[in-house]
Amino acid sequence: MGKKGYNWKSRAITNVDVDNSTTKEIVLDIQHRAEDYDSCNALVLPSQKRKTKNIDKKVATTRLLSKKRRKQLEKVVERKKKKLQRAALLEDLAKVQATPAELKQYVSLTSLQNKGLKRHFRELETPVEKLKRKADDEEESDSTKITINSIKMSKKKRLAILNNIKQDEAKLDPNIVGFESSDSSDEDDSNNEEENEEHVPDNTTSNVSNEKTEINEKEGEKNLTKDVNKETTSIKLNNKRESKQSVEIRQQNVPKIHTPAVFIPVNRKSEIQAARLKLPVVAEEQVIVETINENPIVIITGETGSGKTTQVPQFLYEAGYAQNKLIGITEPRRVAAMSMSKRVAEELNLSEKEVSYLIRFEGNVTEETKIKFMTDGVLLKEVQSDFLLTKYSVIILDEAHERSVYTDILIGLLSRIVPLRNKRGNPLKLIIMSATLSVEEFVKNTRLFKIKPPIIEVKARQFPVKIHFNRTTSKDYVNEALQKAIKIHTRLPEGGILIFLTGQQEVHTVVRKLRKSFPLKKNKQPQIKVVKDSEKNEASEALDKERSEKGDSEDDSDDDFDAEEALRRNKRRQKKQIILPTINLDDYSISPTDDTHEDLINVQDDEDNWDEDEDEDEDVIDFKGLTNAQPLWVLPLYSLLPGHKQARVFEPPPEGCRLCVVSTNVAETSLTIPNIRYVVDSGRCKTRLYDKVTGVSTYHIGYASKAAATQRAGRAGRTRPGHCYRLYSSAVYDNDFEEYSQSEIQRKPVDDLLLQMKAMNIDKVVNFPFPTPPDIVQLKSAEKRLTILEALQPPSKKEEEIYCTKVTPLGRSIAAFPVSPRYGKMLALSYQHNLSKYTICMVAALSVQEVLIETFDMEGPTKSKWLQKRRYWAGTGNSLLLGDLMVLLRAIGTAEYAGSKGRLLPFCEENGLRHKAVIEIRKLRQQLTNEINLNIPNLNLIIDPKMPLPTDMQAKLLRQIVLAGMADQVAKKVLPGEIKEDQDKAKWKHAYRTPQMEEPVFMHSSCSLRKTSPEWVVYQEIYETNKMYMRGVTAIEPEWLPKFVPMLCRLSEPLVDPPPRYNPKTGKIICRVSGTFGKAGWALPSMDIEHPLTVDGVKWFAYFFLEGQVCPKLKRFVPSLLTTPGSITKSWAKLIPRTQAIVQTLQSQGVLSKDKLIEIWDSDKKFLLAVYQKWLPESAHAEVAQLWPPL
Repeated sequence: MGKKGYNWKSRAITNVDVDNSTTKEIVLDIQHRAEDYDSCNALVLPSQKRKTKNIDKKVATTRLLSKKRRKQLEKVVERKKKKLQRAALLEDLAKVQATPAELKQYVSLTSLQNKGLKRHFRELETPVEKLKRKADDEEESDSTKITINSIKMSKKKRLAILNNIKQDEAKLDPNIVGFESSDSSDEDDSNNEEENEEHVPDNTTSNVSNEKTEINEKEGEKNLTKDVNKETTSIKLNNKRESKQSVEIRQQNVPKIHTPAVFIPVNRKSEIQAARLKLPVVAEEQVIVETINENPIVIITGETGSGKTTQVPQFLYEAGYAQNKLIGITEPRRVAAMSMSKRVAEELNLSEKEVSYLIRFEGNVTEETKIKFMTDGVLLKEVQSDFLLTKYSVIILDEAHERSVYTDILIGLLSRIVPLRNKRGNPLKLIIMSATLSVEEFVKNTRLFKIKPPIIEVKARQFPVKIHFNRTTSKDYVNEALQKAIKIHTRLPEGGILIFLTGQQEVHTVVRKLRKSFPLKKNKQPQIKVVKDSEKNEASEALDKERSEKGDSEDDSDDDFDAEEALRRNKRRQKKQIILPTINLDDYSISPTDDTHEDLINVQDDEDNWDEDEDEDEDVIDFKGLTNAQPLWVLPLYSLLPGHKQARVFEPPPEGCRLCVVSTNVAETSLTIPNIRYVVDSGRCKTRLYDKVTGVSTYHIGYASKAAATQRAGRAGRTRPGHCYRLYSSAVYDNDFEEYSQSEIQRKPVDDLLLQMKAMNIDKVVNFPFPTPPDIVQLKSAEKRLTILEALQPPSKKEEEIYCTKVTPLGRSIAAFPVSPRYGKMLALSYQHNLSKYTICMVAALSVQEVLIETFDMEGPTKSKWLQKRRYWAGTGNSLLLGDLMVLLRAIGTAEYAGSKGRLLPFCEENGLRHKAVIEIRKLRQQLTNEINLNIPNLNLIIDPKMPLPTDMQAKLLRQIVLAGMADQVAKKVLPGEIKEDQDKAKWKHAYRTPQMEEPVFMHSSCSLRKTSPEWVVYQEIYETNKMYMRGVTAIEPEWLPKFVPMLCRLSEPLVDPPPRYNPKTGKIICRVSGTFGKAGWALPSMDIEHPLTVDGVKWFAYFFLEGQVCPKLKRFVPSLLTTPGSITKSWAKLIPRTQAIVQTLQSQGVLSKDKLIEIWDSDKKFLLAVYQKWLPESAHAEVAQLWPPL
């Protein structure tokens, strides 16, 4: 049947029955012409249309139900069934329902929370009669509620008064928690009441106040309900507007929970109390404590020297925050943590057991500790084990403006920990202290703090500091600083000098020259009397006693004064002394009679303006002519200096000496050195820069920030007006100095940071609330390196876009060690073959900077002696190929042995080791040893001073472990044939290539592998000076790369020639492949590897199985095989059914080794029997079945 046409319903021929009943009823008066019409009555029509009826039967079409509609109807049926069964369910529940008497014995959770436990138990203890009396009183009070006045225009006044009364009742209701309002709101309410009372007429107020007024209460109640309904409707309309209010208004409406004030008495010494009162922060104690009590997060800003670090912990201690828990203070530097803990303990008059510090490898924390100073890295480790920091009541993050990596992470973590602790009813306070006002990144970051924390600004009561700029900016800022210090010392009045330089070497250079210029002299009154021999001996004895009190036998060389030598030198210079007459000052008047006052004013003017003509006074300073000037007490200060030498800057200088401290930026914010009046600012700082992609590090000396320059200048105005001499022009300051220095998290690789956060189950690090988030390129490079180290799972395409890869079990093991992820993997793998003790020693040495003293600037026999000793430590064979790491391993091992004999310091001096580094390595070895012993029970690893040298095989295994840790830091030597003609051959001579860079890298002259020059090496890091140099070089074999760095290797298919072979020792199939390494596609030599699990690999295993090489018991059946085993590897093997059967059976179980086959046979003895019998005649089937499995 074709398609139906247009209007087919109307044109269809149907059988219709017409109802003519209405037509027949019409009466016609046509008798006179009846013959003209017939019986059809055609000319007569009814007034309405006749009714018709279709006789044909309609075909009913039923619509099919869709799946969705069917499910909907089924759910309707289910609901109806449940309703029908509800009555039965209620009957069953009624049977097990508790009786009303039993229900009365229970207490609802809501009433318990609102009342509180104390009130609940108090009501239980009160007698029943008292409770009934109280209920009757409440009923009476309800009955005598305020009456309603019906006077005209009093409706609004009544509602206002009723509203105030209801609010008061709600406040006084002890069953409702948290409706206490502040004093200011109470005052406002009372003012409103007074205003209302003033406008209400006398009769109205009397009626309202009179509780027994006779009015119609019913009419009043009706009016009241109408007004309430009107108010509720208006409230509903205003809900939308109220929902748009800011978070700050909601915060204001939150009721304040008042807690009783706590005061812990402190017995301070009088002199300390007097010194505290001079600090600006002490005047703000009440404001600070009240703000901390009322807010979970507080930011305190103030100039360095205002006393924040030492006084805020004392405020909190006196406020009772250390009663049950700890007050934790983090510092970015270890020096500050140690010195501040001692200072706070001294001011509180407490012992070191109660005010302690904990830094890496060192600390004096006990169970009695109440105030704990620590580095930010220590607190981050505690967060990993105790995320909510339940031991602490307050966390203070000091020096937040320095923006160290760990401080930034702690701010992000604590911004989430603080609300969690508050929700659990165990509040934690967070205080962020910054020396500058650069807190916008904290305050304006809504992802960090949803509610803006209050900021307390402590204005430092600092003396004015005059800034002096140079007219020109000299490149030789070290010599410029030296000349400026000499001019200050020889021309200006008393006061300490603080010189800011960039590094340790510059500090020692200036210290050495200043000590030579102004050597230490005897204690005497200059130009009045000659020093006697007895006084000279007393001075030398005092200096000897002071040196002995240090308790250190270390030779200080350039760091300490040689007092005896200085005295002998002064004796030679002062052979001829002029005896001056004794002057009696009592013979002179107190007030000067001459123009001394004018001379003093001129001296002050010269002091302020002497830098104006400094460009004309650039003559070379004659050191010999300065020997008779006042001696200068010159002290170095930098982070690698031993602690007891750092502490000397806080001690007063010897009598008659001026203090001069030559420091790096350590003295910028972390420490406040007393009695500093003059600051010499070089304007430079040394920062370590990392390439975000390649990881190449270089130390760059550049201009500091304006904030750092301000901090340095502020050091001169702590005790009296001071001066800051900047060795650069004001134009350079305005144009080349940035406002604030870049945060550390944006300057260095974030591999360890990323792994630590992944280990804390923070998978989407991109979404972490960093104060300043790291660059996406940094995160992507870090994830790539950690994936190569197998610490993170390889990302899928979707995960790669959002950076949310997850940590592997190996990654969690690596994160447990307090070292870089590279070294953590080395430690995780070192348990095999009993190599842990050697790996721990290597990792500890690699983690500490500058273990071996550099010999760049040295000359003479000492340099050759040290280099010869290091070549001897390198050894031969695999020990030599271990390279620089073997030198460190033997150096530390020998130093430990010398330390056991009490000769550590002389050994370090004789062999060019840094004594402080060796001690730090020992502490790190102890920490790593304890960590491994905790994770691996029954290992009992110890630090053995007589640790034997690794054997040749152990040295080879250590090379493989180093390769596993430095997987992506592989370098290949550039062979002469690879150098192109257009390239500079001299540039690429002895050079190496790395996968990440196009520039050549080199081995340094001090590298132990420089003469050996292996083709393939791994390196610890690349640093840039005049060239790119590798540090920590170890030789490797290219055959190891596919095994230890599989992600960077691209291997070919197994070669046909030579064919795969079976290794009976390992029970695996070995094949030969070729391949490339890295993006550059460095060709790897042909090598033997385990055959990958493929169809071809299974065929070869089946071949060796049929040959009897896998199971020697099957060799006697080889001649009886129906088909030769070699046919299984042919391309036409699929045509033979028995070939396909054995291959498919092995492939289904993934069998590619003998160990796997034995594992299957342990559970299924008949595995492979039926398939193997197909290869044999039926006569041999029974014999094979008896010996199966053929092991």
